[in-house]
Amino acid sequence: MSKNRESAPWAKLGRVGVWAVQFRFGDPGFVADCAAELEELGYGALWFPGGRGGDLAATFLTILGATKHTVAASGILNIWMHEPAEVGGWWQSWSDSQRARAMLGLGVGHVPAIGEAWKKPLEKMATYLDGLDAAGIPNESRCIAALGPKMLDLAAGRSAGAHPYLVPPEHTALARSRMGPGALLAVEQGAIFEADPARARAKAREHLQTYADLPNYIASWHRLGFSAQDIAERSDRLVDALFVWGTPELIGVRLLICVEK
Repeated sequence: MSKNRESAPWAKLGRVGVWAVQFRFGDPGFVADCAAELEELGYGALWFPGGRGGDLAATFLTILGATKHTVAASGILNIWMHEPAEVGGWWQSWSDSQRARAMLGLGVGHVPAIGEAWKKPLEKMATYLDGLDAAGIPNESRCIAALGPKMLDLAAGRSAGAHPYLVPPEHTALARSRMGPGALLAVEQGAIFEADPARARAKAREHLQTYADLPNYIASWHRLGFSAQDIAERSDRLVDALFVWGTPELIGVRLLICVEK
């Protein structure tokens, strides 16, 4: 991590966080206990999904209330399902200390879920950021689930940076080169604690069933050199690029590669 990245406002996220769907949909008491334990273990940020909408504010407050230093981060807040004024209302209702530990990870969602309204995602995101500006939410407290080059540029210019999902380390290197050393690059890395190759890849393919037909991801993987056959068959090449699997030691090595990119 370079000197200017260490001094950036988002540096409080730390080098490694935890992204888990359970933070979003688990029992609040269980989530609070997990958050407190993960903070004790040294994780800087806890990321939770929000692509389906719903009461994301409650999840923020559960994590923030159970921790003292850890950042609560949405990955993502679907901009089609929450108006900027609504998000601004959450933000203004939180204390200064709560706002200091909140990261609004924003995303444009996917055509199958949004329908006809989903168009011109770059323009939609820029307009949404205008709304967050008006609500008083600073750049350093928001990031964008950016995959393509133009969205990465928007993320670097109008937010703390990017929160890419389902990308290999090669994408991380390209994103860092494009956004520069001062931008946040909080990359989701899927991990499967399974050393048997067949079982590990089967678990990865099961997870990909939710995502592999979505245009956003297909376009991203094509840009990175994966063929239509790789994507259609969920090939070993694609699976091994998107997921790290094996022993905890091997998974740790892969995570360090991502961090250092």
